[in-house]
Amino acid sequence: MKSTIEFDRDGLTLVGDLFTPEGFNENGSYPAVIVQGSFSSVKELMPDTYAEKCSEQGFVALAFDYAHYGQSAGEPRQLESPAEKTEDLQAAVTYLTGLPYVQRVGMVGVCTSAANAAYLGAAEPRLGALATVAAFLPSPTIFTMMYGGGEGLTARRAQAQESRRKFEQTGEVDVVPAYSETDPSAINYGPAGSFEYYLNPARAAILAYRNETALMSLTEFLQFDPVSQAPAISVPTIVVHSTSRPSPTRPRRSTRASRARRNSCGPTGTTTTTTTPRPRSTTPWPTSAGSSAPTWPPDPSRAT
Repeated sequence: MKSTIEFDRDGLTLVGDLFTPEGFNENGSYPAVIVQGSFSSVKELMPDTYAEKCSEQGFVALAFDYAHYGQSAGEPRQLESPAEKTEDLQAAVTYLTGLPYVQRVGMVGVCTSAANAAYLGAAEPRLGALATVAAFLPSPTIFTMMYGGGEGLTARRAQAQESRRKFEQTGEVDVVPAYSETDPSAINYGPAGSFEYYLNPARAAILAYRNETALMSLTEFLQFDPVSQAPAISVPTIVVHSTSRPSPTRPRRSTRASRARRNSCGPTGTTTTTTTPRPRSTTPWPTSAGSSAPTWPPDPSRAT
């Protein structure tokens, strides 16, 4: 079942969809998972899809709009702030741990939210586990490649700084496309077919989603480096990635740098890496022997 919920982050109201499993009982005890999606996405896109699937596996699953996006508060609109997103995620942990039927909390980060999940995993001691899917893990090197070399990156940074000054002086917000195959000013620009998901009205290009980003966002976003957070991550982590994805080695670097033990498996072209603080048998949706109840995030009382 899906219900609309609200929670607070530093005076901002964040709006989410809470999915509960079949036969849900408020007097029961359930693992919970936060599910968030790609750059500029809203909950109605892949977060709700993944969250619903998680609930079918027995989880209480929360997908929500980050501040500045969708139904959540926050000005200016369409602002991409990794620091604020970490605070949003910590507020979501607080919300879920405050529910009487939630026993522990994990996170599934898809695309850019995998990078946000890395920052959460490094900063949030209440988090029990992490999973990333098709992670986009940017770095200064990747941003340089995205924007045509050092000169292109410098120009983007200057445009963003000027846009921020304009906003501070006038309150006006410059926006550019988040994704485009025709407009090189877009944050993510590529050849035809690169961003079909976001541009197709039958998929992500729905009324709830705005394919826009506040240009000033780049002053902060260009400093985003989630792999740098990996050494501080020690919770069990599942990384699902493919060699056909951009920067396929970045998730591997992240898992190697983490403080957890790791194992890898998957079909050709796909890598599923599980990292755990200590040896144990782990699958994407592990269950206790003789029980259909999911045990991911891990139950601390069962630690070996």
